[in-house]
Amino acid sequence: MDLKEEQVLGESIHQHWYYLAKARLLAASVGEVGTVLDVGAGSGFFSRWLLRNGRAQKAICVDPFYEADRDEEEAGKPILFRRSIEACDADLLLMMDVLEHVEDDKGLLGQYLPLLRPGGRCFITVPAFQFLWSAHDTFLEHKRRYTLAQLERTVAAAGAQDVRGHYYYGAVFPIAAGVRLMRRGKPAEGSDLQKHSPPVNAILSGVCSLEQLVMRWNRLAGLSVAVTCAAPAPTDARLAA
Repeated sequence: MDLKEEQVLGESIHQHWYYLAKARLLAASVGEVGTVLDVGAGSGFFSRWLLRNGRAQKAICVDPFYEADRDEEEAGKPILFRRSIEACDADLLLMMDVLEHVEDDKGLLGQYLPLLRPGGRCFITVPAFQFLWSAHDTFLEHKRRYTLAQLERTVAAAGAQDVRGHYYYGAVFPIAAGVRLMRRGKPAEGSDLQKHSPPVNAILSGVCSLEQLVMRWNRLAGLSVAVTCAAPAPTDARLAA
């Protein structure tokens, strides 16, 4: 989760079409879970959304930039904020727009996938297509953008199983890609996300809701890549424990 974007959008993030669409993508992809391990969680926006909407019972948000560990509640359910974690038995590992921020994406995945319980799932999103690189990525301190095939290979190389992915925001891709390509070479600063009026948010959110009906078959184009996968097979050491 990019805290810089949350600072730009403020409280309007809860009505913003982009974040609403991504939260609904998450819910449609993972169903209902017990414990969520949200790595690179920032404010915990997506974990809070799952807790408020009855999709999870507990969340552990991990981010090295927290000032201190703390415990809170969301909708009467525990949400824990930790700078680091060494042991867990999570049902869902969540990495929402995290891997593009680190040099060793495979290593980060390999660090946290073993913290899933046997049968646990992982859900990952990243920005799509390096040719869409812009001042938006520079502002958010991205290291790279991904194709679907690149992300699937990275996730599989980290030890995950049953890797399945697709593009998302395909419906708005032509417009957004066109705007970014037109701006290429022009000085710009900040995130491309901006506040919108309620009617604009409603229209774009509705378009993305319709896209969810066919998104699992979209291996062609979109602004984001989304992947679900399963926890690595238990090792002998873990089985013995």
